[in-house]
Amino acid sequence: MTRPHTRPKARHRWTLQSRLMVAVIGMVAFILVMIAVSTGAIITGVLQSNLSAQVSAAIRNVQGGPTSSAIASLAAGPFPDGTVLVLRNPDTGDTGAYVDGRLVRALDESQVDEIRDAVATGLSTAESDTIDLPGLGTYRIGVTVAPSGTVAVLGLPLSQVVSTIGTILTTVALLTAGGLLLLSAIIAVVIRVGLRPLRAVAETATRVASIRMDQGDVTIDERVPAEQVDDHTEIGQVGTALNSLLDRVDASLAARQRNEELMRRFVADASHELRTPLASIRGFSELSLRAMRQAQDDESRQRIEMAVETTEQSLERIQAQSLRMTTLVEDLLLLARLDEGQELVYGTVDLTRLAVEAVGDARPAGPDHAWAIDLDGEPVELAGDAARLNQVMANLLANARTHTPAGTVVTVSVARDGDDAVLRVHDDGPGIDPAVAAQLFERFARADRSRDRKTGGTGLGLSIAKAIVEAHNGTITVRSAPGDTTFEVRLPAKPRDPAASQ
Repeated sequence: MTRPHTRPKARHRWTLQSRLMVAVIGMVAFILVMIAVSTGAIITGVLQSNLSAQVSAAIRNVQGGPTSSAIASLAAGPFPDGTVLVLRNPDTGDTGAYVDGRLVRALDESQVDEIRDAVATGLSTAESDTIDLPGLGTYRIGVTVAPSGTVAVLGLPLSQVVSTIGTILTTVALLTAGGLLLLSAIIAVVIRVGLRPLRAVAETATRVASIRMDQGDVTIDERVPAEQVDDHTEIGQVGTALNSLLDRVDASLAARQRNEELMRRFVADASHELRTPLASIRGFSELSLRAMRQAQDDESRQRIEMAVETTEQSLERIQAQSLRMTTLVEDLLLLARLDEGQELVYGTVDLTRLAVEAVGDARPAGPDHAWAIDLDGEPVELAGDAARLNQVMANLLANARTHTPAGTVVTVSVARDGDDAVLRVHDDGPGIDPAVAAQLFERFARADRSRDRKTGGTGLGLSIAKAIVEAHNGTITVRSAPGDTTFEVRLPAKPRDPAASQ
């Protein structure tokens, strides 16, 4: 038979304030109690030493002559109230008296015998000279023998010492209790004020934890208040660290939102770019099928020739649109591979020669533009992927040809600037719209918002150029004003070949 599973009871957790108060007050209370005990012990010893000295001094004042003389000395005093004197005289026997206020009263025979027996028993069984006398209490006694043979036993009561010690301990206890109560109040206030920044941190963290961050545009505005943040204290440093963490999380969420928006726009643009050729392919294929069916229904030679011609034109358009989709998909695949650090084949690249060949290829494509080239006296060489760097130049020149009017002068220059190889493509066209300059290197970005193939393109050329340049550990920038637009590419002139270090 299995026993039912019982959930363990949750242990009560004390707060940090409670633990600190218990620890501090407990330690202070322990110290005060130890001080009180030590003080009581020292004062008790001092008082008992003083009482022993009083006993010794008092017994010296007792006259050692006849009993009447000794008893009379009690009255002559001064002896404290409760002093007991017992005399044993070989001739007269045992007599005794005690001080009662200002009077000296004689002890009867039975009292003398009890005191004598107690003194004899106490002195024989203990080293201490503190003895309990029947009916009188605890006494500190002293014994002396006079030359006449009289034995005198004198005792002073310990009641005054006990009363004094009791008063002192009561006073210490009351002061200790009052001090602990006052200390508790002060510590509670100090700890509460000291932990206020920590409570502010906890409250801020709780509010942040309640924010839903899994979707949508999320902004974290919660912060630990500035008045609760002090870098000179540990708790203040926790608040500062939490604020810094929230700043980073807020920035990360904003970046995530931007990336999601870019991704949605990227998917929308890619879908639009693919939808157009797919619609064309579908339309031309339907046109071809319809022409073929009509030719089958009407077997005239003219109808068959028209069907063949229509089918041939449709296939040409389908092929063109397929090539357009292939180019788009290949560009997207290239970007994905470049993002993963692939697609580069390193070797020695003559950037000067690439520039000359790129300008030579651009002249036939843009005969209505003026093309110029500015080169250094020596070739500029670097380690890189020649095919991809040639693609960068081709994209930059195609961008300049497409987005500038006829007659624009496009100048390509290659130079060495320190350890950098610098490629510049300059044109004196109308410039780039400032509204799109910031997103110029993003995917599917266009200076011309139209989707016209001649002026708009797919918007992937500059993003591919940027990805290739960054894969070569370089940078690409643009500076534009009406009549002065320059794309600048900087690449390490002597980068280390990653394959060579393996």
